[in-house]
Amino acid sequence: MNPISTIRLLIADGQDVFRAGLKTFLNYQVDIQVIGEASNGEILLQKVIELKPNIVLTDVRMSILDGVFVTKEIIRCLPETKVIATAQYAKDDIIIQMLDAGVLGFVSKTAHPCEIIEAIKTVFMNKPYFCDEITSKLTKIVEKKYQLRPKLNIVFTDREVQIIKLICKEYTSKEIAHTLSLSKRTIEGHRTRIMERVGAKSIAGIITYAVEFGVYHRCE
Repeated sequence: MNPISTIRLLIADGQDVFRAGLKTFLNYQVDIQVIGEASNGEILLQKVIELKPNIVLTDVRMSILDGVFVTKEIIRCLPETKVIATAQYAKDDIIIQMLDAGVLGFVSKTAHPCEIIEAIKTVFMNKPYFCDEITSKLTKIVEKKYQLRPKLNIVFTDREVQIIKLICKEYTSKEIAHTLSLSKRTIEGHRTRIMERVGAKSIAGIITYAVEFGVYHRCE
């Protein structure tokens, strides 16, 4: 197993059966290594700091320390570690809170293990992954907010609009740089400024803003 390409994964869930079943399935993946597991938020945070995984797969409803708090702490302490949220049923407010906390992926706990693997590999490439159920809910949330909330008076440059469009298409910074013939460092600088301007804490936040305020459609 090549340590450079292997995804180091930590699974956190209060249900022993769910963790065990998923771990058994993932053990057959040559490019994913389950390096640890946690049954509550406190243990999760301790193990993340100790093991420094590439990806954390965590239930939104963790005991002792909840998923939202732990996600914020993970990203604050280890910004290179990416978080995927799981849920049996996610209410709208939890979806928004987890997105604001910085998760890059969201999958249902009832999803087929193959979809969870797809989410892990997608997020590992620094691309957002949301299952159909969460995407549908997110679209409805955005539509509702769009009806009630006035558009923010933010004027983007043509270059920023190009970058936002490519982010919405799930391009990585490297892919955007190649597409626009710019350096990766320049793209990351633009991305940071866009996040600051729209008040986003993650790539998911940029996508949400772009859909909510029509930025993506103005790119078309």
